[in-house]
Amino acid sequence: MPEDLAYRTATGLLALLESGTVSSLDLTRAAIARIEALDGAINAVVLRRFEAALAEAAAADAARRRGERAPLLGLPMTVKESFNLAGLPTSWGLPSHRDWRPAEDAAAVARLRAAGAVILGKTNVPFMLDDWQSFNPVYGTTGNPWDLGRTPGGSSGGSAAALAAGFVPLELGTDIGGSLRVPAHFCGVLAHAPSLGLVPVRGHVPPGVPAIPRESDLMVAGPMARSAADLSLLLDVIAGPDGPQAAGYRLALPPPRFESLAECRVLVVTEHPLVPLGREVAAAVEGFADRLAPKVKRLGRDAGLLPDLSTGARVYMRLLSAGFAADASAEVLSRSRAAVAAMAAEDDSLRAHSLRGLLMDHGEWIRADRIRTGFRHRWSVFFRDWDVVVAPAFALPALPHDHSPAPRMCEIDGTLCREGDQLGWAGISTMPGLPSTAFPVGRSAAGLPIGLQAIGPFLEDRTTIAFAGLVAQAFGGFAPPPLSSAAMPAS
Repeated sequence: MPEDLAYRTATGLLALLESGTVSSLDLTRAAIARIEALDGAINAVVLRRFEAALAEAAAADAARRRGERAPLLGLPMTVKESFNLAGLPTSWGLPSHRDWRPAEDAAAVARLRAAGAVILGKTNVPFMLDDWQSFNPVYGTTGNPWDLGRTPGGSSGGSAAALAAGFVPLELGTDIGGSLRVPAHFCGVLAHAPSLGLVPVRGHVPPGVPAIPRESDLMVAGPMARSAADLSLLLDVIAGPDGPQAAGYRLALPPPRFESLAECRVLVVTEHPLVPLGREVAAAVEGFADRLAPKVKRLGRDAGLLPDLSTGARVYMRLLSAGFAADASAEVLSRSRAAVAAMAAEDDSLRAHSLRGLLMDHGEWIRADRIRTGFRHRWSVFFRDWDVVVAPAFALPALPHDHSPAPRMCEIDGTLCREGDQLGWAGISTMPGLPSTAFPVGRSAAGLPIGLQAIGPFLEDRTTIAFAGLVAQAFGGFAPPPLSSAAMPAS
């Protein structure tokens, strides 16, 4: 894709399509050419349906000529490998299911197609989506376009890499433990983890599992893009009730709480009682708060105003692990019991709560869920006085590739820390089901992106997305990576 088109926003490309300046075939051919030229080293788009996409682009052009319109008509994009897409494999990185092909699209994918999107293919994920390193034995390792020796994050790592490399303007991902927000932070793009239940997750299931309407306990599906306007564009396409709920419910999200930063009340979180934060990311948070302070109505930095972060993180880890336990093997659960038994009774680490969550019985889950209900109320009270909470998404910029088995460690300012404890940042919003928008704010000393997340009230997704857009207007948003020679086509 020519550089002047590769980093256009989806909104901008749709305007070009509407004016007739370019055709869907032009955009699709250019996107395919860029992927074929650059993705050999990055390995983001691991499943490709280029011939079908070209046919769909030609059909979209014909539809426009007939006067037909749709929100994404003729726009090329990709989706995360873990979504069912009829005709392509859904493996979640499992070798045993590398050729498993669903008969129907996932609900969100079907909505993309109905809106006229041209889906080029699917992007890489970690094995079973359970990592911030996007590698698996089926499709291999995805590199970060900012530094191919580093991960783009996970589990929507291939998605973020495809956006950062200029392959596509939009992506569809999922998030239960930062899987949208951490890749956005690592790759310098934007992502939105919606309010729980806002976007249907039917058809986002392990390969072979029936794709029936279901309510998710923690996981959400959401948009990734390079601008806040594009997040809104895609969210409007994929959000809304599904299955039996669609018979009685209609979507009516409230507008943003503000039109300018001057109206906004922001609380910035610079530390977490249980989760370490690296020096560079901490400086980015503080620097962002300093720049933001004179522009907003009120800026606070007292994390003590929030519902208890320590208790929230512990409950989140238990609920998260309880969900994973539903798919865990007897061998995994046996090892977990042994690990829990080996721990001292007073061990209150996040890893200890994670392991205990694997072994929760139904009564224990009910008690944890009741605590979560209390947290949801406390958050609603908090948001009477505040509009947005800004927090880190991860302690460090993009990590070097590391395929060692879990539990994995990472070095934070010279101290080895459990990598899994970083889930605590994601859990701030995920446990109570709140919307969170990840957005870029700066660079590390090595030139790697640093992003933050904006958390807002339940179902006020337009507020956090609008905040990210206003921040980009004030301080700058996405910037393309200087793709290294290793990622460029051979001469």
